[in-house]
Amino acid sequence: MNGAYKKRPKWKGEDMPRYLMILDYQAGTDETPGGMAGWKPEEVQGHMSYYEALNKALTESGELVHVEALTPPDQAFVVTSDGADRTVTDGPFQEFKEWVAGYMIIDAETQERALEIAGLYSAAPGPGGRPIEQPIQVRRMYHGTDGSSVDDTIAFGEANIE
Repeated sequence: MNGAYKKRPKWKGEDMPRYLMILDYQAGTDETPGGMAGWKPEEVQGHMSYYEALNKALTESGELVHVEALTPPDQAFVVTSDGADRTVTDGPFQEFKEWVAGYMIIDAETQERALEIAGLYSAAPGPGGRPIEQPIQVRRMYHGTDGSSVDDTIAFGEANIE
């Protein structure tokens, strides 16, 4: 599911809370030598089919806003700039055992529902059809200072950021 982000639906008169779910690839969640590359073809197919079905169900319910898989860190770049000059460093970076494999943007009426959805993504099947328990970081998206979705104290805590 690619393309423009959809407008937030209303919930209780305000924009529905939106969450970013970050899928962390951690080799330790799968003991197969070589990770997913060592899975049987039918295990890979089962894994991908699970995600496709989950994404379809969440799209139909109106909860899935956007989903993307990301390339591995050895295909990444880091850019820094002082405002005049730009420095680009390309991968591979230091040895990586954990990395962001993808992300989902979800509209959820409650934090509990967002956590429930994250649990569904985490339970994707791996070798032998067992859930791989992939860590999913869930973060509510800051929506601005216009009074909708998240106020500044939730987004920034007690920091005095203007």
